[in-house]
This record gives sequence, C-alpha cells and structure tokens, in this order.
Amino acid sequence: MVLMGLGALLVLGGILYMVRATLWRGSLSRPAGDTLEPTRRGVGFLGVGANWPGILLMAVGALLLVSGAGL
Repeated sequence: MVLMGLGALLVLGGILYMVRATLWRGSLSRPAGDTLEPTRRGVGFLGVGANWPGILLMAVGALLLVSGAGL
C-alpha cells in the first residue's frame, strides 16, 4: 500500500512539475497592436527536453503503482 501511495504522489508531482514549467516559461501574450493574443506561440514547451524531469517522475511513479498493485 505504501508503494502505491508513493507512486501516486510521484505521478501527481510529475504532472504538477510539467504544468509549472509550462506556465512559468514566459509570458502568454505579447503586446501586438491592439490585441492581447500572442502573435505566435509554438509547441516547443511540450518537448521532451524541457519536461524530462516531470516525465521521469511520472514513469517512476507508474512503476511503483504497478509493482504495488502486484503485491
């Protein structure tokens, strides 16, 4: 039961890390004329290079969840 709880916490922590990294990466809008919408925001913030710690946390958490369910 402890492994499953720790796994769930790691998965949740990985998700929160990736959300925080996405939101704090930069401003969501730039002044572009009379609109507040961004002129262009690519999907580079979704790449593996920027989110590898969160992906690692989720993978370890998933392994703990699976191993805890097998016991």
